[in-house]
Amino acid sequence: MGSRGRVTLQTIAREVGLSKYAVSRSLAGKSGVSEETRALIRATAERLGYTRPVGQSQTNDIAVVFHDLDAVNSELYMQIQNGVQREAHRLGMALRIRWTHSADQLEELGRSCAGLLLVGPHDREAIMAATATGVPIVRFGWVDPLEQADQVTGTDHEAGQAVLQYLIELGHRSIAYVNGTPGFRGRRERFYGAREIAERHEDVSLHVLRFDEQIGFGEVFRDLKAKGIHPTAFFCAHDGLALTVVSELLGQGYRIPDDVSVVGFGDFSPATQISPPLTTVKMEGQEGGAVGLRLLLERIENPRLPGMPARRVMIASRIVVRRSAGPCKVVAAADHARPGSETDQHSALVT
Repeated sequence: MGSRGRVTLQTIAREVGLSKYAVSRSLAGKSGVSEETRALIRATAERLGYTRPVGQSQTNDIAVVFHDLDAVNSELYMQIQNGVQREAHRLGMALRIRWTHSADQLEELGRSCAGLLLVGPHDREAIMAATATGVPIVRFGWVDPLEQADQVTGTDHEAGQAVLQYLIELGHRSIAYVNGTPGFRGRRERFYGAREIAERHEDVSLHVLRFDEQIGFGEVFRDLKAKGIHPTAFFCAHDGLALTVVSELLGQGYRIPDDVSVVGFGDFSPATQISPPLTTVKMEGQEGGAVGLRLLLERIENPRLPGMPARRVMIASRIVVRRSAGPCKVVAAADHARPGSETDQHSALVT
């Protein structure tokens, strides 16, 4: 093993088959490690001749920081938190969980932790404050094009493609994409993916329904029908929107899925609590949390050198088929619009 000074925490970790953080917490006398494991680690450290370097930091905690003003994704954030905590428990390491959007608090955490997991739409000021500390960071959420930041994300664009292909295979040709309130990047990416598939089929038309709190789904849907457009399927950008759509359609006398099909996005808890249960896209939040933590630990143990590229890790979603979507049984004869050029495609949009 060489001289005593060359035995590191990583040396001991490899020897006992645990993470460096479990080793560090054991030798520091911190909680989160069983007494049996602690005894094994201490015995191994003594056998290898390990001595803690003078001035070595006792802090090896990871901070998981959630944006506290993003209520739309709260259930997804809880899934991510569960995944991070489960992986941390498996590795025998400690976490600090924080909910904030404060740049000052992010900077303070960066200076007192070994690494940061940032979840949600933290603004540029907060990101820059955290990055300036020099601590490794992995982000859950959107980054700028080619931004050199490690990121774990879902497959929004690909999911939009998959849902449109699924509905087309069921026979639907007039499909509405329920975007709801504009401005969410994930919803735009899902639409872009769906649009790509629709443009490959000359007989498929894709219509976007955008609305806010003042103008709800019911009003924009009536406007769409007034133009002679009668979708047989609705792809909703979020399960919350899908609940609104199902309620409104049932209230108007539609039968689901006999008359119209509805597909959501997220596979959140309400998806199985409505009737019919919602066909939707499952976002693998727990797996994303675990993968994000593993990526961060790798960056801490093997720092990214100048010029090395950042990593993008995508966690593939999947369609969960339930009873809210089925084969198209009604041809919307009133909808004769043939999608063509980009201008023709957008002439059908409701804004």
